[in-house]
Amino acid sequence: MDSQGNDPLTPRRSRGRPRDWNDKTSQNTIKSLDRAMEVFEYLSEGQGKALTTISSEMGQSPATVYRILVTLEGRGLVEFDPSEQIWHIGSQAFVIGARFLRRTSLVERARPILRKLMEQTGETANLGVEKEGAVLFLSQVETFATIRAFFPPGTLSPMHSSGIGKALLAEMDAGRLARIFSDQERTAFTAFTITDRTQLEADLSDIRMRGYSIDNEERNLGMRCIAAPVFDVNAEAVAGISVSGPTSRVSQQDVERLSASVRQAADALSVAIGGHLTA
Repeated sequence: MDSQGNDPLTPRRSRGRPRDWNDKTSQNTIKSLDRAMEVFEYLSEGQGKALTTISSEMGQSPATVYRILVTLEGRGLVEFDPSEQIWHIGSQAFVIGARFLRRTSLVERARPILRKLMEQTGETANLGVEKEGAVLFLSQVETFATIRAFFPPGTLSPMHSSGIGKALLAEMDAGRLARIFSDQERTAFTAFTITDRTQLEADLSDIRMRGYSIDNEERNLGMRCIAAPVFDVNAEAVAGISVSGPTSRVSQQDVERLSASVRQAADALSVAIGGHLTA
């Protein structure tokens, strides 16, 4: 038998994976690294925090949190402001995030389309995908208007109260949709948030019929969003494009006009990534 494991009867191990790579139990996790990532993620959600604030809010000892922060600082992932005595996310975090975005041409191809959409509508244009049952915003071109929506890359938003989220939910098969509905609690962010499953399913049916979704102050009062899905080569919805703005500029009367621009932008991105447009 070949000593390198080339016997055709011997199962081959995938390169880059240990024998027990499917085992996610505690014996295969590094607790100190996991704790460090918790601190890192926590700091990213609310930048500009003092050591004592972080340790108190996370229930960790100041000494432990300090060692974690100093270690992350050495890698450029966090930065310390000595004048204010507070910690921030560092520039290296952006560098790593940018590398993630380069995994796909989706963001690169979307940028000129988003920019054109913003110029056509005068409102902020967004690109998002579904990630673990939430909307992950990948790119944004902001309007020049003073009042604007802001979803920086990396922001996660619940799908049931998001224009892009509902556009993607409307294109999911029944099984996947049922799993998302059963796994998540649908929080009511405003009086307009649709939390009832029957009502949400009816809304998704309407979205499929017209080809675009509306977040009608469902996430934030005074803000309206119109979104449409982007399809890949398999005619599956892999992303969504939207415009968002205050209801004073994005009125109910503006929805039909803006939705046409949003759908055109989504179709243009579908074509740009080699996707198939729906009928």
